[in-house]
Amino acid sequence: MSGRILVVDDIDANVRLLKAKLEVEYFDVITADNGPDAIALARKAIPDLILLDVMMPGMDGYEVCRKLKDDPRTRHIPVVMVTALDQQENRVEGLQSGADDFLAKPIDDVALFARVRSLLRLKIVMDELRQREASGRALGAINDLLPDAAQEDTPARIMILEDDEHQGQRLSEKLGGDYIHVLTCDPREASERLRTERFDLFIVNLAARGFDGLRLCARIRSDEKGRLMPILALVNGDNRERTVRALDIGVNDILPRPVDKNELVARVHTQLKQKKYVDTLRQSLDASFEMSITDQLTGLHNRRFMKARLDDALARAARGIEPASVMIADVDFFKPVNDTYGHDAGDRVLQELAVRLKANMRAIDVVCRYGGEEFVVVMPGSDDIAALQAAERLRIAVAAEPFALGQNQRSIDITISAGVAQIRAGEDNEAALKRADHALYRAKQDGRNRVVMDEQSIAKTASGQ
Repeated sequence: MSGRILVVDDIDANVRLLKAKLEVEYFDVITADNGPDAIALARKAIPDLILLDVMMPGMDGYEVCRKLKDDPRTRHIPVVMVTALDQQENRVEGLQSGADDFLAKPIDDVALFARVRSLLRLKIVMDELRQREASGRALGAINDLLPDAAQEDTPARIMILEDDEHQGQRLSEKLGGDYIHVLTCDPREASERLRTERFDLFIVNLAARGFDGLRLCARIRSDEKGRLMPILALVNGDNRERTVRALDIGVNDILPRPVDKNELVARVHTQLKQKKYVDTLRQSLDASFEMSITDQLTGLHNRRFMKARLDDALARAARGIEPASVMIADVDFFKPVNDTYGHDAGDRVLQELAVRLKANMRAIDVVCRYGGEEFVVVMPGSDDIAALQAAERLRIAVAAEPFALGQNQRSIDITISAGVAQIRAGEDNEAALKRADHALYRAKQDGRNRVVMDEQSIAKTASGQ
């Protein structure tokens, strides 16, 4: 795993040493020797990770980190503070300023690369989400600004796994009352609940004697639901091997024991803030995807989605897996509705028609608004006779009850005409839609409020008005 790393230190020897170590591992390294230059370079180069010295003249590392994390252009970049200061209060101050972790001088190479690899894995995921989110904005599918990742709508749910209940209770007390704590001493219960319930953070004691915490973390990371859930691991401060293995497995952060309350709260806050940001990106992507395939007026699928599903049906029919049919339905005399009652009334007609379409078609049928007052239904597994019967049931359901036009307006009768075509092996979606459209045209010519099936220029007409 490679990436671009910004090294910031005012001492040239320290910069050259770190640069040499990183380049041996094939990282692309850029450097700065003061805070303002580091901020400017981070904004321009957008590195994958920043190794930031704390003790620098003018603007120290804490201030640099705060400015980076306050800037939307750089707040997503992981920051590791590198310092000779290794007291808990220094770590807490760094975490509160936005740093992701600390490395003490002289730097342990094994710990350095374990932490770098761990943070770069998270950065890759976040970059992919951010890129897709930016694409959604460029296409106009995402319009709202991302909510502040620090805002919490509901208290975060935290699972704590300790082999000693008393130690677990003390840990829960140190966390405070801002979160919902679930404490267990049973790794099987923890594994099951993490799989079936929503948790925002998992805290596990890797020094426990009653279970193998590393194995449990590996199992969580192998499960799709637990792949992105933050894990905070407690380790004995002198156990470098376990720390490195935990980071390689996919643990997000390490907290040395004995646990300091302020450092615990700071690290938990950092992990929850990152998760909130990732969740917000994912929700925006889900919303943009939904918008990209949905007609905003009716809530039905749009043409883009319909064509993709029609291609699937054509491919299955071509392989002889199952038949499929397509129907095009059009509202009869829709223009007079708009002209007489207004476009708002016309919109209500289309919305109610969408409701009746969904209510009268099967769950596997793909119901789409094709454009204007035209609707398309792709019916996988339906031959021409089954499709004709389904279309006729829909026609009857539409004509059975008047459509309400809104407050202070009357209800009116609405009918539809429809054309049905069974998909032929070897044709493309345009050909299938064209045959259904020709059948729809015949239905209109033959008096409307009827269903016509295309079948080699022989129209089968269902009962109509």
